[in-house]
Amino acid sequence: MKILAVISKMFLIFIGIVLLISGYYIVIVVKARTETPAIIKKALNKENITLKVENLSQWQLNALLAVEDPNFYKHQGVDLKTPGAGITTITQALVKIYYFDKFKPGFFAKLKQTLIARFALDPLVSKNDQLKLFINNVYLGKARDKQVYGLENAAELYYHKKFRRLTENEYLSIVAMIIAPNNFNILTKPAANAERTKRIKKVVSGEYKPKHLMDIYYGLLDKETQKGLAPVSYLPSIY
Repeated sequence: MKILAVISKMFLIFIGIVLLISGYYIVIVVKARTETPAIIKKALNKENITLKVENLSQWQLNALLAVEDPNFYKHQGVDLKTPGAGITTITQALVKIYYFDKFKPGFFAKLKQTLIARFALDPLVSKNDQLKLFINNVYLGKARDKQVYGLENAAELYYHKKFRRLTENEYLSIVAMIIAPNNFNILTKPAANAERTKRIKKVVSGEYKPKHLMDIYYGLLDKETQKGLAPVSYLPSIY
């Protein structure tokens, strides 16, 4: 009887904890849904929004999505099925920018990011606006002592030209940095950037098809390039 009483008590405590955690995240989602219209309106009106989705050619847009979020137009903010998608969609990347003061990687932060993406940002913000915010705000490392944000800014700081003047190879080299700007920086890690750019070309052309969700580097990485990458993002066994 004592054992059953202890088990019952532990079960009730467990249920209580689950309800508390569920309630906490429900509050987070409701708060995010309430604040999203104002957050996005402010973000779209900022001076750094210089590039429109229409400024990308269809080839450029297809290449970006093939690498960063291959099922972008079909998923609802979260995608844990599409080969090569990784564990962060464009929608989730925006949540990291606009809903966190400082994002610290971890299970609970990822859960919060995922819930907001799925139940607040994606249902309330058009795919076009999501893309517009992403291409103007995505972090792209450091160039000439300046932090680089957005594709237009990257074109100017890395190649000293307007975005519309980029060659296909230059454009892909910028896209190559998105996943890990320090590991694939055009200026400080040119060999790693060139190798990733070459692999991306094969993905874009259809020559290489990602095998699993985490096949985001399209093959094995050398030990030097792998340094600093989150362990969950690199699983050699899938290759």
